[in-house]
Amino acid sequence: MADDFPPMTSIKRWLVTTNHKDVGILYIVTAMFFLLFGGVMALLFRAHLWQSGGLGILTDSSFNQAVTAHGLLMVFWFLSPIASGFANYLVPLQIGAKDLAFPRLNALSYWFYLFSGVLLMISFFQGGTFEGGWTMYAPLNVPTYTPAVEATTGGTATILALMLFTLSITLGTMNFLTTIHRSRAEGLGLWNMPLFTWSWLLTVWMMLFAFAALLAALLLLATDRILLTQYFATDQGSGLLWAHIFWFFGHPEVYIVFFPALGIMFETFQTFCGRRLVGRKWVIISMVLVAVQSFLVWMHHMFLTSINLEIKTLFMATTIGISLPFDLMVFALIYTMVKGRVRFTTPFLFSLGALVLFILGGITGVFLGAVVLDYEFRGTYWVVAHFHYVMVSGVTALIAGLYYWWPKITGKMYDETLGKIHFAVYFVGFNLLYFPMFLAWETPRRVFHFAEGMTFYHQLATVGAFVFGASFLIMFYALGKSLVAGPDAPDNPWEFSRTAEWAIPSPPPLENWAGRPSYASGRLEFVDDTKAAATDGGTGSLAVAESGQATLAEHHHEEEEHADHASIWPFGIGLSTAIFFLGLSGLTPYVGQFAEARGADIVGTQDPNMIYPIVTLAGLGMLLYTLWKFGMEEFNAPEMAIAERWPFEGVGNTKLGLWFFLASDVVVFGAALGAFVFMRIHMGWSEWTTVPPAAWPGLLNTYVLLTSSFTVILALVMAERGNKKGLLATLSATMLLGLTFMGVKAWEYSTKFAEGDYWFSGLEYSIYYVTTGLHGLHVILGLLVAGFMIVKIVLQDAYLDDHRPVEYFGLYWHFVDIVWVFLFPLFYLM
Repeated sequence: MADDFPPMTSIKRWLVTTNHKDVGILYIVTAMFFLLFGGVMALLFRAHLWQSGGLGILTDSSFNQAVTAHGLLMVFWFLSPIASGFANYLVPLQIGAKDLAFPRLNALSYWFYLFSGVLLMISFFQGGTFEGGWTMYAPLNVPTYTPAVEATTGGTATILALMLFTLSITLGTMNFLTTIHRSRAEGLGLWNMPLFTWSWLLTVWMMLFAFAALLAALLLLATDRILLTQYFATDQGSGLLWAHIFWFFGHPEVYIVFFPALGIMFETFQTFCGRRLVGRKWVIISMVLVAVQSFLVWMHHMFLTSINLEIKTLFMATTIGISLPFDLMVFALIYTMVKGRVRFTTPFLFSLGALVLFILGGITGVFLGAVVLDYEFRGTYWVVAHFHYVMVSGVTALIAGLYYWWPKITGKMYDETLGKIHFAVYFVGFNLLYFPMFLAWETPRRVFHFAEGMTFYHQLATVGAFVFGASFLIMFYALGKSLVAGPDAPDNPWEFSRTAEWAIPSPPPLENWAGRPSYASGRLEFVDDTKAAATDGGTGSLAVAESGQATLAEHHHEEEEHADHASIWPFGIGLSTAIFFLGLSGLTPYVGQFAEARGADIVGTQDPNMIYPIVTLAGLGMLLYTLWKFGMEEFNAPEMAIAERWPFEGVGNTKLGLWFFLASDVVVFGAALGAFVFMRIHMGWSEWTTVPPAAWPGLLNTYVLLTSSFTVILALVMAERGNKKGLLATLSATMLLGLTFMGVKAWEYSTKFAEGDYWFSGLEYSIYYVTTGLHGLHVILGLLVAGFMIVKIVLQDAYLDDHRPVEYFGLYWHFVDIVWVFLFPLFYLM
């Protein structure tokens, strides 16, 4: 209940909160910390590069670690999360919702993010963090090819930290997609949503599939590093396999990072030019085209590989083609500025700076899109400069968003003079840092020595790095001063702002709206229990009339179902998972000794440390306990009674969220199966060793799982009829069949082990054990859920009045069964 919710000055508030605005603030603050962390890494290696032979500040290994950590921190732990912070805070406000669809999962997403970053920091103290570059190219991503073998544990912890981060992203995407598609205010169609919300909707659609591909790649890499499988430790096409899976994620990631920044640019240009964005309809269409095309250009990162010229030419065309929608968006921003009355506030200056930097980054990127030029520029500082002009243009727009929404989030105004000084130092520092890299383009990237003729350019870049870093100190001072002593912000400090968040107090109340927002009349109104005046939906100020403002500030709309805002269990699950992953990072030596004892040609990397198995078991125990408490907790997050839900009117929030999860899981399994097909073709289809001991166990398990799907359907029928005994019997039958499936798999595995065929015995064995093991893990998770449901039925007569959870479990179980239908012929019959 809101009355029992801890105040913002309480530490407990931030540990238990599930409110979207609190979670947004947590994301923004945490992302700023990782910005500083990654920035320090950058200053370290830029200082080292002051002279051609290096200053000696870093060793060769620590230089590689600093460069890798900088890239990972900025791309994963800063850029996407700070955008997610803005989205958490603002998207529900912009679409008229009181919170996200799944508030506890939203909090869990944040804690996964935070603890993944903590795990990355711990890796520095485990012999050294990962040092194979942020793209983690094979075979440098496995310990065999890593110079500092003692850094195996820290490198593995980094990979597991990334996996935890991708789990955070997956939960977030499910949540935002469900919310935006099913919780828009009455009358707010998709076409009329604010442009920042539009940009975030397309971002999370891209995240749903792109990060699933990354998760699959990380799963395969983690098994190589922990279990000593052979995906990337061979010369049998492993480099190409990693490049395909990673860049299927990696290129959409560029747009995932840039789209929220683009949405901020659209919003700020409209506000500070005093007019609607020119060509708004075409801008939205262009963003949709880019989102789709982003998955069709990944191979331009592989122009230097053995892929044939026809394929390279095709991807050169798709690469150039994806620049065309961006041209339209750039011209829309320029024409909006030309036709408007520009106000050079701090947010607008940063947005304008972002546009200038993005144009330079885009033009230099076209060079790399040409196969012939890419042969010359690939792997040089030209790529470094181009990449940063694109990515940091996104950072520039995100800083514009920070200044733009600062009054709304904090209720305080900032010092415009300090903001403009910040922009001037930032813009000069950035260009002084990165433009010389175009001139020093012959320098190979990620090297700790360079040719003496390039010294001047590198020294300019190093000076620029420190100027650029100093600009952030100005920003932190300006925002800190505002927070401590800044004047109170009005509810709407910007004359021509047009989105709904400016129609409520600054900062907004806990549950956002005193009444129900509605656009049914074509303009924003607050209806039902409030008498707030309608606001101007045109190009003028979007401010609530004084009488309505008082109502919004003082009167809270009472609903029959009151939303909860507090739960400690997301924090508990996040902490438990991080501890479990930390334990896993140190298990490799045990597996290495096991493999050596069975005659494998594998050298143990370190002496075993008994701490890691203990930590693993403790983390697993804590995780199971916190998941149990999470499942048993009564938490109310009511769906909006009246909302726009196209195109998912007939689908509930939970079912839709599950659909999105399964869609991402399709990509995970697709990548694992794709790895099998790719490596088998690469080695020769007929030369492949068939691993299963016989076909009949696979056929038997196919019948077992298909039968279990039938018992799940019967369970749903029993729940609909309110038949408790029948529901218990059918769910128990499903569990028994699932255990039978796992028993047959255990027999298969033990038979192969008895013959001396382990997962580390060769590539074919690795792929068989990992792919079927991934499916088996899904079966185990399903069995745990089924067991939990049976306990709830026995203790609470659950699911008899509301049978939907049984239906949702059935959807997951059917998906697991369908996956097996693909695995059976691939591994047992072909």
